[in-house]
Amino acid sequence: MFRRTSRAIFWLDNLARRAYDRAVKQTMVTLDLEGVLVPEIWVAVAEETGIDALRRTTRDEPDYDVLMRYRLDILSENRLQLGDIQRVIGTLAPLEGAKDFLNELRSRYALTILSDTFVEFAKPLMRQLDWPALFCNHLEVQNDVVVDYHLRQPDQKRECVRAFHSLNYRVISAGDSYNDTTMLAEADQGILFRAPENVREEFSQFPAVTEYAELLAQIERAA
Repeated sequence: MFRRTSRAIFWLDNLARRAYDRAVKQTMVTLDLEGVLVPEIWVAVAEETGIDALRRTTRDEPDYDVLMRYRLDILSENRLQLGDIQRVIGTLAPLEGAKDFLNELRSRYALTILSDTFVEFAKPLMRQLDWPALFCNHLEVQNDVVVDYHLRQPDQKRECVRAFHSLNYRVISAGDSYNDTTMLAEADQGILFRAPENVREEFSQFPAVTEYAELLAQIERAA
């Protein structure tokens, strides 16, 4: 009886493996948020407050921890609180054409936004984009003062692509900054969208486009 049961389990396991091997992969598109679908939040805060030092973004600084420590120091020096930043975010709208692009994309493929923004920043922007799935980080706040930040997961963008691969998805990713490049490299196809010249030159292996129609066409070709 044990031998027969073992053979049955082995046969069913092999059958499941053959079915998995024959499965047609679905496509998952992962997108960065800021600079791709919505304005750069920290740049908007810099423009509103006149603190030019906050214009530095992941387009300029490859090390995200260095960048965030720099930002936290500036917030402390200028006594800027979370509420001040949230008020600026409340005035922002998606980039022109972004919502139509996103709606078209979601009608064809599974979609996840992978961002290094924060839960405390994202809600007004996600509402305007009709609540796409968003994986991001969170802030540590005490009495409206931002005292630290916490990653949801180290190198979460690349790890998410790896996880989608393990679920038998073909992954196509698009972003604009240094912090997107591990995601692009891990994807079946990575695409730079409106990336600055320094990022385009350093990561010339990825196709670079500037318009949503071009991005959609790149995704269609890769799917």
